[in-house]
Amino acid sequence: MIGILGWALFLALFVVFVALGFYGARWRRGDMSQLHEWALAGRRLGTFLVWFLIGADLYTAYTFVAVPSGMFASGALYFFAVPYVSITFAIAMLTMPRLWEWSRKHGYVTAADMVADRFSSKALAGLVAITGIIAELPYIALQIVGMQAVLTIMLYGLVKNVVEVSDIALTVSFIILAAFTFTSGLRGATLGAVLKDSLIFLSVIVLIIVVPLKYGGFATAFANAQAFAQQLAAHKVAWLTTGITNLKPAASLAWGYATLWLGSAMALFLYPHAINGSLSSQGKKQLAMSTALLPIYGIGLAILAMLGILVYADPTAMAILSKFPLSSAGILAVPALAVASLPDWLAGIVLLGIFIGGLVPAAIMAIAQANLLTRNIIRPLYPKITPQGETRASKWASVIFKFIALGFVFTVPATYAIQLQLLGGIIILQTLPPVFLGLITNRLNKYALMAGWVAGIASGLYLVEVANHFGPLKTSLYPVAHVLIFIGLLSLLINVVVALVFSVPTMMKREQAVKEKA
Repeated sequence: MIGILGWALFLALFVVFVALGFYGARWRRGDMSQLHEWALAGRRLGTFLVWFLIGADLYTAYTFVAVPSGMFASGALYFFAVPYVSITFAIAMLTMPRLWEWSRKHGYVTAADMVADRFSSKALAGLVAITGIIAELPYIALQIVGMQAVLTIMLYGLVKNVVEVSDIALTVSFIILAAFTFTSGLRGATLGAVLKDSLIFLSVIVLIIVVPLKYGGFATAFANAQAFAQQLAAHKVAWLTTGITNLKPAASLAWGYATLWLGSAMALFLYPHAINGSLSSQGKKQLAMSTALLPIYGIGLAILAMLGILVYADPTAMAILSKFPLSSAGILAVPALAVASLPDWLAGIVLLGIFIGGLVPAAIMAIAQANLLTRNIIRPLYPKITPQGETRASKWASVIFKFIALGFVFTVPATYAIQLQLLGGIIILQTLPPVFLGLITNRLNKYALMAGWVAGIASGLYLVEVANHFGPLKTSLYPVAHVLIFIGLLSLLINVVVALVFSVPTMMKREQAVKEKA
């Protein structure tokens, strides 16, 4: 827990965050009854605002809760997140500027709009939309888990019913978030992203300097961490079963590590919230420049991942974590380290950064889900809907999606939310053929793409079920020829093969028609 000064700064900065969110409705004012104004900030964000916004899209509780938690409990396998980030921005450079160009020209608001146009299929676009909506739910839930971790550390020792009080605080926070998202749309989220990312970068810099210096440098800190983990293992401490004693993953996990980062890199810019942030740019060059700057966020991710190991070097932080069960100890690692290592006032600032680091992405994700629902599901079913009606529907849908995810977290243990986020990656990868391949060619058959989608989703869910019934990390890995492979890539391979094989007759007919014309 933190003291009065830490609480005061936390609450004061939270008020600033809320004020920025509501001010967004007046900032760069546009006609908020138009969906592109509310959901894409009028497509008028410059290089650095898009950089902050996409960074807020991607620098989420996955970064400062899930990854350090995995490092804390499983060792270096979870470091796959670092190379995956370095690759995913290269993929974004190849795909997002092209998608932005078409979206500006044709008025697309979602990637599914492009799919509907390219393949003349509202049904295929609907499948892409449904996939995006479902894949976002566990991602939003993970943001809430990160916020819960902050509140748990702050409230522990102050109140008896920590869970109940934190649930109330989360509900109030989401009501406020829903209110300013409803009125300000992406503009409010963008201003919040600037504050959030500034605090997160401050937090990362402070923690990576303070923690190693506290123990005489990185070498000493890592040595202390490993020694402490070995001591726990030697005494067979029931509270913790850890993979930190083997910082290098076993050889059998090498393929799992490689395919996890490759598959995750391919998946990230298929998520609707990442696409939504990209389409808000005012120009193709600005988007390319902001994307080129995004690897800076990867540095912060690497540092935060290492904190999942360095927390072992801090006896005070470990004493805090020992009061919690293993299922939540890893999730609390970074907040506990902040409280243990920093003065009250600075800990309050760092914890607020992590807290709104869950709120901002949750807002953007809910906006992206709402866009898909109204543009690609409601609009085809009710073509008479007006632009104003479309915007109203999106606003209310964004509220509903937030509270669906909130209810999900209240009923499902936190550890499952993180595992389901990995399942979200497997699901969203199945939209790659119509979205990314659709940027290259429209010669694939729409029915073949639908068949590939069905095969990919079915095989992915089946392999997840067979793999481990939601066990630690293996949820997303499946044994193939004595090595573990990311299920998302296996199901995507099946998807692509089915789509290509069933598209061959259509492609041959087109070639024949071209020859006959010639």
